[in-house]
Amino acid sequence: MFPILSRKVKGKDLVYFDNAATAQKPQQVIDALTSYYTGYNANIHRGLHTLADEATAAFEATRQAVCAFIGAAYPEEIIFTKGTTESINLVAQSWGSAFLKEGDEIIISSLEHHANIVPWQMIAETKGAKLRVIPIDDNGVLDMQAYKNMLNSKTKMVAVVHVSNALGVINPVEEIIHLAHAQGAHVLIDGAQSSVHLDIDVQSLDCEFFVFSGHKVYGPTGTGILYGKKSLLEAMPPYQGGGEMIKEVTFEKTTYNELPFKFEAGTPNIADFIALKSAIDFIKDTGKDSIRAHENMLLGYATEKLRAFKDVRIIGDVFEKVSVISFVVEGVHPQDLAILLDNQGIAVRTGHHCAQPLMQRLCIVGTTRISFAAYNTIQEIDAFMEALKKSLNMLR
Repeated sequence: MFPILSRKVKGKDLVYFDNAATAQKPQQVIDALTSYYTGYNANIHRGLHTLADEATAAFEATRQAVCAFIGAAYPEEIIFTKGTTESINLVAQSWGSAFLKEGDEIIISSLEHHANIVPWQMIAETKGAKLRVIPIDDNGVLDMQAYKNMLNSKTKMVAVVHVSNALGVINPVEEIIHLAHAQGAHVLIDGAQSSVHLDIDVQSLDCEFFVFSGHKVYGPTGTGILYGKKSLLEAMPPYQGGGEMIKEVTFEKTTYNELPFKFEAGTPNIADFIALKSAIDFIKDTGKDSIRAHENMLLGYATEKLRAFKDVRIIGDVFEKVSVISFVVEGVHPQDLAILLDNQGIAVRTGHHCAQPLMQRLCIVGTTRISFAAYNTIQEIDAFMEALKKSLNMLR
């Protein structure tokens, strides 16, 4: 079902534990890409010929599928972007430019990926707003009392990650949203990691914005989703100008298109968005409950195995987390460990995981991160543990 998993690396069977970075693609996603390019490759929305009609229908079917996947009220609340990063930048620049004023405050957390830090720094600097940061404890758990104390009438946006990409820790976003709304603030949830593991219902959450990337949910790279409440999206100015996002252009005046097209300037990533529907269908057909139960079983098994290693310390060793384990080994640099594991066919992620402020808070240079998906197995974890033992013996 996942063709790449049958390959060998350095003469060993591939064990792919880098799923938090990007998930591998099921055959049906690959087939959807091939089918578009061999069967109905055409530009969308503006054409009147058969291929254009077929491509448009398939493209918009993905929007409907995403709408259902995250529980949005209307398909036009789903904006297609390049990924989580562009989705956050769109909100920061469009909403921020229109509604932030000097002295306003934006709250983020110490757990954030750079993609949910830098765009807010940029717009805060431009508008004269202040960026505030929710602290964490040594396990990566948010200090909710500190968050409550930060909230005030100047708070206009709270932008927090649902699940830490570096540690796998799940944040209490329901409470975060409720408290923010009590102060009249909007909330953006970074769902890059949560969208594949947790059940998402944006109407129940009542967040103003929710963002995620297609390649984290078994779909193609270069596909991202921005969900926004319709009333807010309608009030926000376009993020980019060009074709598709307009109704009429003259040299004197341009009128903008309706949602969602107002935010989708130019020819989109047609093939990959069409294939994204196949990835969502894979998750739906497999069942999130089944996937989550399998991943949690792997998480528990691997966690216990790792705890048995002398000098291995799990970072973010808490109950409320998804299938991500980040760890450090005393006296061993994560990059050295990754190279030795790769020589044994094991793919892991090391470094700061685009979360340098988090690593600074934890007083570490980085971690080794293993992350599990629906296709991983107990046997692969056993192979990893043997490879880890061998690698550590070589490094000591």
